[in-house]
Amino acid sequence: MKKCLPVLLAFALTACNNGKKDDPDQPNPDAPKIMTESIVNTYPHDTSSYTQGLLFYNGEMYEGTGNYGRSKLLKVDLKTGKAVKEISLDRKYFGEGVTILRDTVYQLTWKENTVFAYTLPDFKKVKEFTVQRDGWGLTTDGQSLIASDGSSTLYYYEPSSLKLLKTQDVTEAGSLSYNLNELEFIDGFIYANQYEAAYIFKIDPATGAIVAKADLSKIWNRVKTINPGADVPNGIAWDAATKKMYITGKWWPELYEVQFSQ
Repeated sequence: MKKCLPVLLAFALTACNNGKKDDPDQPNPDAPKIMTESIVNTYPHDTSSYTQGLLFYNGEMYEGTGNYGRSKLLKVDLKTGKAVKEISLDRKYFGEGVTILRDTVYQLTWKENTVFAYTLPDFKKVKEFTVQRDGWGLTTDGQSLIASDGSSTLYYYEPSSLKLLKTQDVTEAGSLSYNLNELEFIDGFIYANQYEAAYIFKIDPATGAIVAKADLSKIWNRVKTINPGADVPNGIAWDAATKKMYITGKWWPELYEVQFSQ
């Protein structure tokens, strides 16, 4: 009877695994698809801009920058890379992500627990909100403000009060992601830079799953040959009218119109 135990044990293990083989070479069906990028156009970018947020709104490009004493909100001419309108934050604030909803600009700060609201087109500050976490990236789905804080979590806020509505964990192949940074809502998906890496994630907001990812290492290496001081990729903008996507980074000398395929 003891001789039957190994056979019974093997059968039990197979049943528990639902017939799946433990094959390390077998692809994970939950792994993100790989997006490949191609550069369509190249534009100048101000190397003094420590880019924290980038977006298009009504055909105009806006940028939020960081660092204490150098944080700004900018309206930027795409073709020249020069600011056509700007305001500076008080030196005690480290600017972070920006987004625009219904002609109101929202700008996060890093560790100051403060969110600024400005009106367009004059950049007049009309409100300050207090939040209970660090600010990193910011976007909108047209209803809520969606923020990151450098973790694996996205935070949904009510725009008029900054009341937290819900949170969403972001996962890659079933495991929690990390260092979610600049955000952009594009055709029903949230795109996110991963801080300190060259990745852009495409996130399904319904599930939090990263469904696709792009590796910008080639573009980042190109940028560093032009400006060795260039830091990480950060900045994703989507012009809904033209269906064009733009990317840049912190202290980058160039900004790129790109297309992703997968």
